[in-house]
Amino acid sequence: MSAYKRKTLAGGPSKKDLFAPLRSTQIVNSKPVLPAELIATILDYLPGPDLIRFALTSRRMRDMVYDDTRWIRKLRLMGCWNEAEARRRHDEARRKKLDAPQAKEVEEAQRAGSYADGTLNGATGRQHSGHRRSETLFDASIDDTQQNTGSSAVQKPAPHLVEDGFSAIDLSPKKLQNRLLSSPKDTNEVLQVMSKVRSIRGSARQEYGKIHGALAPYYFDLLITPGQDDSAIFRTFQQPEQRAQMLSQVRTFAKADIAEGGLLREEKVDSIMGIFENAALREFEQGVQAEDVDGDMRQFANVLVTLNGGSSAVDVFIQRSSVISNKRSLGRPTDALSGVSSDNINLQASADFFRRLAAALNEQALLIDRVFPSTVDVLLPFVRRAMDDVISDYVENLFREARGRTLECYLKAVSNTYDQMHQFGDSLKSSKGCKDDFAQQVNELIVLCLDPHVDPYMEKELEYFKMKCDAEVEAWDKQRSQEEASTESLFMSNVTRQAAKSDFLKSFRKVVMMPVNAFPAKSSPSTTNKPGHRSTSYTGSYTGSSLELPSRTGSPIPSPSTPGTRPASPSQRPENLPTTELAAKTAIMNSRLEGIRSLFSIEVALNLIHLGKASIERLAIFAKVGSQSCTASKARESCETIFISLIKILGVRHIKGGFDKAVDHLANYNPRDAVQPSTPSASSNGHSLASPTTPSGRKGVAPLVTFLELVNVGDMIQQMVDLFFIEELITPRLVDPDDFLDAAIKEKKRFEQMLDERVAAGLNKGIDVLLDEVEFVYATTQKPTDFNPGAMGTGSGDVGVVDIGPSETASRVVELLGSHTGMLVGSTDKNVLDVFNQEVGQRLFTVLCKHLKRQRISVDGAVKLISDINHYALFVGSLRQKPLTPYFTALRELSQIYLIDTKHAKDIATVVADAGRYHGVITAEEMYEFAERRADWLVVRRDVEKAMYGIGCLIM
Repeated sequence: MSAYKRKTLAGGPSKKDLFAPLRSTQIVNSKPVLPAELIATILDYLPGPDLIRFALTSRRMRDMVYDDTRWIRKLRLMGCWNEAEARRRHDEARRKKLDAPQAKEVEEAQRAGSYADGTLNGATGRQHSGHRRSETLFDASIDDTQQNTGSSAVQKPAPHLVEDGFSAIDLSPKKLQNRLLSSPKDTNEVLQVMSKVRSIRGSARQEYGKIHGALAPYYFDLLITPGQDDSAIFRTFQQPEQRAQMLSQVRTFAKADIAEGGLLREEKVDSIMGIFENAALREFEQGVQAEDVDGDMRQFANVLVTLNGGSSAVDVFIQRSSVISNKRSLGRPTDALSGVSSDNINLQASADFFRRLAAALNEQALLIDRVFPSTVDVLLPFVRRAMDDVISDYVENLFREARGRTLECYLKAVSNTYDQMHQFGDSLKSSKGCKDDFAQQVNELIVLCLDPHVDPYMEKELEYFKMKCDAEVEAWDKQRSQEEASTESLFMSNVTRQAAKSDFLKSFRKVVMMPVNAFPAKSSPSTTNKPGHRSTSYTGSYTGSSLELPSRTGSPIPSPSTPGTRPASPSQRPENLPTTELAAKTAIMNSRLEGIRSLFSIEVALNLIHLGKASIERLAIFAKVGSQSCTASKARESCETIFISLIKILGVRHIKGGFDKAVDHLANYNPRDAVQPSTPSASSNGHSLASPTTPSGRKGVAPLVTFLELVNVGDMIQQMVDLFFIEELITPRLVDPDDFLDAAIKEKKRFEQMLDERVAAGLNKGIDVLLDEVEFVYATTQKPTDFNPGAMGTGSGDVGVVDIGPSETASRVVELLGSHTGMLVGSTDKNVLDVFNQEVGQRLFTVLCKHLKRQRISVDGAVKLISDINHYALFVGSLRQKPLTPYFTALRELSQIYLIDTKHAKDIATVVADAGRYHGVITAEEMYEFAERRADWLVVRRDVEKAMYGIGCLIM
């Protein structure tokens, strides 16, 4: 076409001007009116026949119409395109295309090796040319025809359009009906046209054309036919299954009709399908009422499934089932609460309900396999409906009734019902139409059914546990307070205020003079009453774990209880009670010391642990199903919260308070308050060491023995907590033992640390009590003649005959210390035990040095001293504490200064001044003080000091 156009002038061109036409000519640039993008958008909304007509206009329009993505879109709207299959076919085609030339060359070379290269190349060229022809998006022959014939070929319909299903269709009713009757197609081919569609890139237009050619006549006939029975579908296909399949295919084909008015056409198809579905559904309902399982039920269930998935048939089948319509026959919620106490639930009644329901559903599963095809899952919707209508109603009524009785009954009902529901889910048998994850889906339905009850239950569980634990500890504390108050009032009941006033001076004198009376008189190891002299010492006796108060009959006041159990109230009133306020207060102090062992209780700890065990076991049921589900996560957190609350209540409120009271009682203990010389069971020095007995059978200090028993009780409780933590939290995998940041593990470590700190604080006070007892033993049992045989005026003939064994005092001290240190072995942490033993050894060294500085030691008595020090050193060595070795090695060296004879006084100075002998434990100044304790010091002093000045050791 020429781009030049002659402009028409008014009045026409001038005949005289030859250049006028040239001047009137102007250049006009012609451009397309619509852009290609807009044309492509318009093509998206054209029906198939119009698209083909549009493609016949020009080559450019044909390329736009034949674009494969346009036809893939239509197939996707119908759900007939599988991208994975298309990708797989495309990869296989490329692989064959790459492998074909090489295989051809090898085959031809082997067959005729003498062929020329040009012949082989020509064959290969033809092969490539044919391959390209098969992959083109349009017919190349038509393109050549159009090029040769020009525009005349555009006006003729191409013959290949008929094969593709896009032949010109006259949409008039008579022409369409005549075409369907005159050229009928194979009905089986039409019924299966959707199932035979292939996903091939580059061939989407041809695949859509097959669908269009088979279903478009029925689709448009269904739209223009006034009556349903007059349509081609109902006249061509007589079986209900065939009609349902055709209607389903036509409905699917209508999804690709996005042209103008497509929604209206789709609604009309839906209305026709609805009429057919209602008719089939009535037939199905009649089959259900007649229980015609293998007849109408099975036939019309298949019809409805083929039509639109069969959801309406599934709903009718479930609704008419006896499981839904007669759910009251399965059981009533009140059956689970009858015949039991208010805190319990009849598990058998609820278990029978779920068992009967599972049996009914399993029967329905067998019936479903007979009625419905295996392509549809009917059982899972059935179970979902049973959850909503049957189980939800049952559990809600059960929980409401249980909550109205007691909180414990409600907690048991929720946890046990949750467990029974999962057992119910495990007992269900799947049908043929169920998926492989049927069991998992049932469990999810169970969790969803009980989800509204989970959070309130967990809150009530924690509230119930704390309430019961608080009540248990408060009851224990209240009982102890009442028993202490009753004991105190019992001891003070026989003390009259008038007698107390009249005996005030006497009581005051006893209190003031008691430390003095604790030491024996020099004339006798035991204190006796002289004629005409009134004794000022207290006349009770300290017997083991209790003070025996003076009485006319000599019967002691009984001790409160045994360790680790609830203290029993005194059932009988003692015959003789203290008559003075001093005796009453002494008895009260003794009762408190005796009560150390019962400051906290194994029984209370067991009760708290049992409460925690019951709560965690109920909560653990929710954590078993779906380890990653929200419910399981909440259950694990609640189990940790229960354990943390248990540790806090048991540790802080019960055990820590008991240890604090025990430490206070130990701090108030004074061994010199227990002097009873007139009691037959007392020792000769007036102090009864024989009364408290350690587990090994040896004697001990009563308050410390009871405290160590308390430590053993605390260790037993800690072991119980460890076992509970492992069995209830670690083994069921509710807590990760390797997660050191876990709240439960951190709280458990704090509990153990608190026990160690309380035990250490008690042992610190216990060491004070123990060493006070040792000092008392030294003060009351060490005879002056032990280290100085001639001190009591014995004959000279007896001097020099010395028993080389340890003294009775040393034996008692070692026995006393060994019995208490041995009680801690295995009952406390090794670090705490090591610290305790080291402190005992160092404090013993200090007390022993102080004791030696009070004695007079002769040369003959040095042998006894050396025996005692060796006895102490052997005991300290048994503690296996290396830091203590230098102390008692220094004591052994120290004892050598008492063996030196008076004639060799200068050698004493050498021993005193040799600081290396004592490993830096004892200084020269302290050695000089020890040297002053020699019995002959006044004789040797001058020579010793002179010798010390001579060697440069200036001490004085």
